[in-house]
Amino acid sequence: MTTLSKYTVLFLVSFMVQLLVAQEDYQKEIEMLKAKKEQVTQLEKEALKKEVETIVQRLKNGEITQEEAKLLKEEAARKRALNIENMLAIIDNNIALIERNQGRQIAQDSVPYTSKIEIGFGIKDSDNGRLFGVKYWDNEEEPPPVYDRRTYSDMVIAFGINNTIIDGQSLNDSPYEMGGSRFFEIGAGWRTRVFKNSNFMRLGYGFSFQFNGLQPKDNQYFTADGSETTLEEFNVDLRKSKLRMDNLVFPVYLEFGPSKRTESETKMRYSLRNQFRLGIGGYGGFNIGTRQKMKYDRNGERVKDKLKRGYNTNDLVYGLSAYMGIDGVLLYAKYDLNPLFKDATIEQRNISFGLRFDLN
Repeated sequence: MTTLSKYTVLFLVSFMVQLLVAQEDYQKEIEMLKAKKEQVTQLEKEALKKEVETIVQRLKNGEITQEEAKLLKEEAARKRALNIENMLAIIDNNIALIERNQGRQIAQDSVPYTSKIEIGFGIKDSDNGRLFGVKYWDNEEEPPPVYDRRTYSDMVIAFGINNTIIDGQSLNDSPYEMGGSRFFEIGAGWRTRVFKNSNFMRLGYGFSFQFNGLQPKDNQYFTADGSETTLEEFNVDLRKSKLRMDNLVFPVYLEFGPSKRTESETKMRYSLRNQFRLGIGGYGGFNIGTRQKMKYDRNGERVKDKLKRGYNTNDLVYGLSAYMGIDGVLLYAKYDLNPLFKDATIEQRNISFGLRFDLN
């Protein structure tokens, strides 16, 4: 046998082996698709069972009549039967495609999918969170939506002007700049419907980081002499002087206001979109840091001091707060019931006014 014929034989043997392997691979793929048909039917039957259980529970709760329950069951059964029919047709088409091309993959630039089962068709079941056709989620991976959600969450951001109420003194006579003293708040909030069949009253709760700033007037700054914290005039012109208290608080509110109810076969929701809201409550927490920042010029150089000290501020923080507005844009106010400084001769309490945004 010549050298050329040896290579030819080796090539033919290798080619036949590859054909046999490819034949075996695409036959396995076809078997997998056929098994998927059983899975499709089973999962749709399980989904129908859960829908019927939800309808029966609503009937027991008096939310729907016997006639409405019957119609909902018939509609659910019809939908699931169509789902099975459509999905089985998709799988049968995949099998025919693989058999017709003998397991060879179609060029990606000629069609938007391949013959492999992992490629989806983009049809999503919003009721059960499953992707029809190729990739399939079962109810354990992505469960059906809860019929009635009583608790919702928001990111809370608030900011505005800050000052203090001083015993025996009006806010107009405050030693702090009204525009230069500001607060900022960021946190997370939850609201839970209080009553089963009404969303007019909600319980709000969460946590927030509050940053309250005070900017003294008349070139003054804060000094701590023992247990007493007072304002004194600085020995050079200050370009800026500000005291900032950082608090971690846990607010609790009772929120009132109308809402819009929407309902479908699988879920019921209350929406606060474009609705008036009023919240009244309070907060309690801890002071987690106090610092003073001063900027000034000395000997021709710009100096910036950042002094992180206690300044005799109270460790515990508690107070009252309220908000009102439309949707997630709200007017906001809060007032500390605890004195700002411990053992102060004249007590002063922090007060803030601004805007609050509930972002969901």
